[in-house]
Amino acid sequence: MSKPLKSSSDRSVVKTSLHARNLHRSRYDFDQLCKASPELLSHVYQTPNGQDSINFSDPQSVKLLNQALLKVFYQIAFWDLPQGYLCPPIPGRADYIHHIADLLAESNGGRVPVGTKVRGLDVGVGANCIYPIIGSQSYGWQFVGSDIDPISIAAVGEIVRSNKVMKNKLQCRLQPSSDRIFENIIQPKEFFHFSICNPPFHASLAEASAGNKRKVRNLNRANGNADKAKEKLNFGGQGAELWCKGGEIAFVRQMIKESKHFADNVLWFTTLISKKDNLPAVYQVLKQVNAKKVKTVEMAQGQKVSRFVAWSFYTASDRELSFLDPSSAS
Repeated sequence: MSKPLKSSSDRSVVKTSLHARNLHRSRYDFDQLCKASPELLSHVYQTPNGQDSINFSDPQSVKLLNQALLKVFYQIAFWDLPQGYLCPPIPGRADYIHHIADLLAESNGGRVPVGTKVRGLDVGVGANCIYPIIGSQSYGWQFVGSDIDPISIAAVGEIVRSNKVMKNKLQCRLQPSSDRIFENIIQPKEFFHFSICNPPFHASLAEASAGNKRKVRNLNRANGNADKAKEKLNFGGQGAELWCKGGEIAFVRQMIKESKHFADNVLWFTTLISKKDNLPAVYQVLKQVNAKKVKTVEMAQGQKVSRFVAWSFYTASDRELSFLDPSSAS
């Protein structure tokens, strides 16, 4: 494999579909990234058009790229995952966080609220801890991360302990019940400005495997390796991270129904919705629980379009009251 190019002319290209505050709108600077994480160097190669890249269907390459990105952009010196756990692409995760910031700004006089008084709940934090890292390092927010997997909770704890910048920024809570989401996690009288979630979107292991095979084939075609495709999870992922009985829509239905019981505890509930066809069913359940405000925010990463649905049981005036402390905004 070749060493990264020394020319930076191709890095002027801006990914305009990403959020304006997203730090990953330019092409990856592999010179800079490899200096931060030298192990990445052996995974970088030149595409036929002369661009530096990695094999995005290879889990180790993606992991090393993430380690470098987290070092360079978020001051995370240590980041590691148990083998086989979900290793998500960082630019798309960052977009979700920045759009959440815009959502909060709507109730804060147009200003994005910053600082530790802003609290977020990451439902299914996984072993990667990506959302709390980006949210705390970009805006200074505090997080609670929940998960049903003890190994994920332990891995996140190690990430937090190993990075001074994450001190007092994240508390992990183990969900003891696999069929509950907010119950057992949100404490009485506890308040969060938002919750975030990347729900398992497959209904079975077989469906998850089939979806992964399609993804790997597409990635290998893009890399010019169509004949060498290896059908393995390019971003990793354990069962609970990728699938649940009933798939995405069943999980989100349960989340919405539980949210009604915690209407006073969370200003904005949000969740990613991977399948646009699921939106009508989501809106129907939100109507049943009498959510006072519902928003759908679309996000785009190149040709891929994703979205999250946000809902609140607070009125517009009550949402504004939660941001009255001027020290929490910039």
